[in-house]
Amino acid sequence: MKQYHFVTNWNIEAPIEGVFEVILDSLAWPEWWRGVTHVEAVTAGDEQGVGEVRRFTFRSLLPYTLTFDVRSTLVDRPGRLFGDASGQLVGRGRWFLVPTAEGTSIRYEWDVSTTEWWMNLAGPIAGAVFAWNHDVIMRWGEQGLRARLGLPPREEPEGGAARLVQIAVAGSVAAAVLAWLGLRRRGRS
Repeated sequence: MKQYHFVTNWNIEAPIEGVFEVILDSLAWPEWWRGVTHVEAVTAGDEQGVGEVRRFTFRSLLPYTLTFDVRSTLVDRPGRLFGDASGQLVGRGRWFLVPTAEGTSIRYEWDVSTTEWWMNLAGPIAGAVFAWNHDVIMRWGEQGLRARLGLPPREEPEGGAARLVQIAVAGSVAAAVLAWLGLRRRGRS
């Protein structure tokens, strides 16, 4: 399995309590977070939500969908949310929220391994594409969170859209090559 460590930082001009509640309500993420196509409750947790399991399905610009479960391991209002992932991704996600003079600073850490054979095969070649893909999804999350809270969108850096298109094309080519290799591999079995 290929391991990944992703860190995302957002600064949101809104009080920490409201930001925390929007992030905590993951069943509503498909309403505001582009790329989150489905979230379902699998198992209930305790009164704080610890032990709760939710199934997430994500899709980005790249031609694949990921589905995985997250079991909540810590709900510490309004500063921390932790969960363990299983399924097509295995690992741990951690949300850290801190109040600031401007609103709320958010840090998300995602330490995961891939379980799909083609992703593990592609890891050494396409790791940068997978990291870019994660960044796209998280950028969409920040934009959606800002909209959900009634905040203006954050400005994208100059040339950002063109760079996204270049990377998406490169990722699509890499995915096509890996799919072809996978079909050849299966044909030999």
